[in-house]
Amino acid sequence: MPPDSSLTNGRQENKKYKVQHHPGTASFGMSVFNLGNTIMGSGILGLSYAMAHTGIIQFVILLTAVCIFSLYSVHLLLKTANVGGHMVYEKLGYKAFGLLGKLAATFSITLLNFGAMASYLYIVKYELPIVIKAFTGDEGAWYTNGDYLVLLVTVIIILPLSLLKNLGYLGYTSSFSLLCMVFFLIVVIYKKFYIPCPLSSNFNSTLSNTTATDYNEDSCEPKYFVYNSKTVYAVPILTFAFVCHPAILPLYDELIDRSRKKMQNVANVSFIAMYIMYLLAALFGYLTFYDTVEPELLHTYAKVYKLDVVLLIVRLAVLTAVTLTVPVVLFPIRTSFNQLLGATNNFSWIRHISIPVLLLIAANVLVIFVPSIRDIFGFIGASAAAMLIFILPSAFYIKLVKKEPLKSVQKIGAILFLCSGIIVMIGSLILIILDWVNSSAAP
Repeated sequence: MPPDSSLTNGRQENKKYKVQHHPGTASFGMSVFNLGNTIMGSGILGLSYAMAHTGIIQFVILLTAVCIFSLYSVHLLLKTANVGGHMVYEKLGYKAFGLLGKLAATFSITLLNFGAMASYLYIVKYELPIVIKAFTGDEGAWYTNGDYLVLLVTVIIILPLSLLKNLGYLGYTSSFSLLCMVFFLIVVIYKKFYIPCPLSSNFNSTLSNTTATDYNEDSCEPKYFVYNSKTVYAVPILTFAFVCHPAILPLYDELIDRSRKKMQNVANVSFIAMYIMYLLAALFGYLTFYDTVEPELLHTYAKVYKLDVVLLIVRLAVLTAVTLTVPVVLFPIRTSFNQLLGATNNFSWIRHISIPVLLLIAANVLVIFVPSIRDIFGFIGASAAAMLIFILPSAFYIKLVKKEPLKSVQKIGAILFLCSGIIVMIGSLILIILDWVNSSAAP
């Protein structure tokens, strides 16, 4: 009897899969932890600000929607990768739309990483002066100026590490960063029950450098729906906080006994865990400072405390984590530039040095002259994060998954997702730019 054709095809597919993809080495739990590392970043520091300008109920709705949309985007990406046969975002883009698709993926990932790098340098600019003042007591010295400090940290620490050929031990920085953010969350929850609102004169005179007049009874009431000129930053901040999609395919490739369903479950667990952390950080940070919360939550505590040992430890841990993470974030940007230049095989010290130098110069100029980290969260979230969560996965899926007709429920859902992503990106960018114009024109 002739062999069953379906069995033969199945053997061929399995053989092809084994040739194209090496056996995975990462367990389910380790993959969840690694994806959580990728999701968690500086975006958590801006969530209380987003809640203050949307209200509690509206923020929860937006947070839930962005989390669900991000998981749906992961579903589209995994399905497209199985059909497209590639585990690299840029290669999927090239297979879907040629050079234009590759450039779109490369540009979005580069812009996202550059924005993350700039946000980390912002944290250095905001937090390092506070740490130095806590130890020295000096207020007006040049070494307490954030602009000078971010330049010094860049030249003395970040640039030398960025010039290493192999990052080696810096790969563990993401795990340290996640632990720092968990510690930060615990402190935020604890301080909510310790900082009164409005500040009592006794509390104020012993621990703070602000006055009780900074608060009033009305400002200590939680708001559930808020609409103002800063509400537009909420969705971009949330998308920036959840974007991790360039890491999905490499993690999928490393998963033991990989399957699309198993990787989707990894994403589900990771996103739910981050959703809970984000909600708790935003809620307790907002309920501590209400309308006076700043775009970077950790910096807001400086308005209350002259010196607090626990917060000082948090600052030192976060500063260490973000300083060591900048070279890690810079590394894939250099790799993308090398791929675009077609120079991945030929090492050049000139190219190896010039790319990080130029990137760090651009990031420092941005950090020094752009007044708020909110603008970084907003612009990167509205552009690169929207591209990577909404637009590119749905566009790749529509183009590459041929077995589903255009009128199928799956394809219609992807088309609607693509259209919503375009609307979110264009609408958010326009409103953010209008807010910049109005803010600069205001006296």
